[in-house]
Amino acid sequence: MKTIERNQYLGFLQRHRDKHIIKVVSGFRRCGKSVLFQLFRKYLLEQGVREENIIAINFEDLAFEDLQEYHALYNYVTAHMRPDGMNYIFLDEIQHVPEFEKAVDSLFIKENADVYITGSNAYFMSGELATLLSGRYVELKMLPLSFKEYYGACGLAANHSLQEIYERYISDSSFPYTMQLNGRQQDISEYLSGIYSTVILKDVVGRLHIADVKMLESIVKYLFANVGSLLSVKKIADAMTSAGRKIDGKTVERYLKGLQDSCLIYPTERFDIRGKELLKINPKYYVVDAAIRYLKVGRHGQDTGHILENTVYLELLRRGYKVYVGSMTGGEVDFVTKDAQGRLAYYQVSESTLQPEVMERELKPLQRIKDNYPKYLLTLDEVNATADYDGIQKKNVLKWLLEG
Repeated sequence: MKTIERNQYLGFLQRHRDKHIIKVVSGFRRCGKSVLFQLFRKYLLEQGVREENIIAINFEDLAFEDLQEYHALYNYVTAHMRPDGMNYIFLDEIQHVPEFEKAVDSLFIKENADVYITGSNAYFMSGELATLLSGRYVELKMLPLSFKEYYGACGLAANHSLQEIYERYISDSSFPYTMQLNGRQQDISEYLSGIYSTVILKDVVGRLHIADVKMLESIVKYLFANVGSLLSVKKIADAMTSAGRKIDGKTVERYLKGLQDSCLIYPTERFDIRGKELLKINPKYYVVDAAIRYLKVGRHGQDTGHILENTVYLELLRRGYKVYVGSMTGGEVDFVTKDAQGRLAYYQVSESTLQPEVMERELKPLQRIKDNYPKYLLTLDEVNATADYDGIQKKNVLKWLLEG
């Protein structure tokens, strides 16, 4: 199978090439970080960089096991650096090296070293990295394949509709490797089960020293079943207690933090549209991949709208926005985004608005917003797929996803 080009992420590395800053690529396990480094090294060679000026170490390869000590790592890299020209140093899955930041810092201060690191461990998401490498790094947060990337690589466009390809995308998973499994559901389930178990046991249970793994699993299933719903710590704790598994709020908070740090779930804060401020209570949670959700809670007919909402949420993250849930008196907007310049945009997501009462319900919150920022209604409708309702732009969501 050909390598899937991850142009958005590749562009990030290209923009920061040769800048005196550590490049950190973080994200959920198996989302494509190592392949991204391979693509970037290929790009460097095409740009005339000599192979001997590229040093690549993957710490999941036993060939480099003896470098899982920061002195040994530093000595190895410096011994292989060339005095002529820039040296491009790739340290993949560096969380396997205790106190790796000491080696990375020492390489960083060298004028002829351009350092790139990846890590899957929650250590990278928890804020500890910011403390260790404070002010010396930029971070690229990777996600699995977007619908546009999947569409371009799946080879289904000639004989399948957009809707059919989208169904494959959410059922077969957005993880790159699953495309090699050609829709074989048992193989896909086994692969996703392995990823899920690794994340739960290593990135959450192992790191937080959790004894009650069954309780953690129960909370994960509850979050998965309630994707896109407003949830509080108390509501989660009460749901566990009513199911016969008593848990206190502080423990729930601890578990939620571990799941967020692993990038299995993404919390989305509420944004007061009228007051233009964040609300710190009752966030919504979204999941990194729809197929992993299906693996744990199954598929139900009423879930399709929430999965579509989840897909849009992840796409907005990919496009570089800060994403919030819009809150206002008497209504809610699915997503409020803020770009780097602080400009807002509003999004409603609905499977269909062909029924007049549904259209009225979806438009009403957007109509009540009095500022002039863009407002979008995203649906799966193919009939009357585009329209303008006094400045509210309706779009077919699958075509919008392909805009990328």
